[in-house]
Amino acid sequence: MENIKIINIDGENISEYPPTCFLNPKNEGYQIKLKWLKKRFSEGMKIKQLYLEGEKKTIGFIEYTPGEFAWRAVEAKGFMFIHCIWITPNKNKNKGYGSLLIKECLKDAKKENKYGIAAVTSEDAFMAGKDLFLKNKFKSVDNNKPFDLMVKAFKNGHIPKFKDTEKQLKKYKGWDIIYSNQCPWVSRFINEIDKIAKKKKLKLKITELKTAKQAQNAPSIYAVFNLVYNGKLLADHYISERRFLNIVEKEMK
Repeated sequence: MENIKIINIDGENISEYPPTCFLNPKNEGYQIKLKWLKKRFSEGMKIKQLYLEGEKKTIGFIEYTPGEFAWRAVEAKGFMFIHCIWITPNKNKNKGYGSLLIKECLKDAKKENKYGIAAVTSEDAFMAGKDLFLKNKFKSVDNNKPFDLMVKAFKNGHIPKFKDTEKQLKKYKGWDIIYSNQCPWVSRFINEIDKIAKKKKLKLKITELKTAKQAQNAPSIYAVFNLVYNGKLLADHYISERRFLNIVEKEMK
């Protein structure tokens, strides 16, 4: 394996080392995510980035936080919880880099005397799949398709689980978008959707999840983005403006 460098990111150096998924620093979405992250660092969130020798751009990063502050619809108190893990481009995948980042999380979790590590994976392309975690001896402890809750426990104790998202869905009437700024792509998208809804005279209520507790009670497992109509989940992750319009037109027929 080539010489690699893993850098710990914090509020002081994040502008110098923006993760791959971040937008251009001049973009509004980037600035929104940056502001969100600076609040999360005080809660114990960590970001680590992986660089190959001779390359200026990061090829991967991992974002994780104590389970009490997980921004997913999970109960993972006492565990370290992985929000995101990403290796890019495709030529760098399946080379063990993802496992190196998981080991960084493992070291911190043990240092902080956690019960273990937990992560949500998806069969869809927008999140990491469970294969990487299976390779690192995680086990699926809960399933709500397309999501799996993957856990690697260090000691005996309670096991993380998904929250009851169906119960949360029943609370919503009419058109709702429930989102958080955990993903910069979503935060960029929200303003565009709001403009479209007003142009179409669609009564759309947009609610930002501002705390981890609120995110843990979101109407979908991923929690970052939820498009809901009369208690029905129509999209549980970032969608294009065209996809949004197609969904609205279909439901309004």
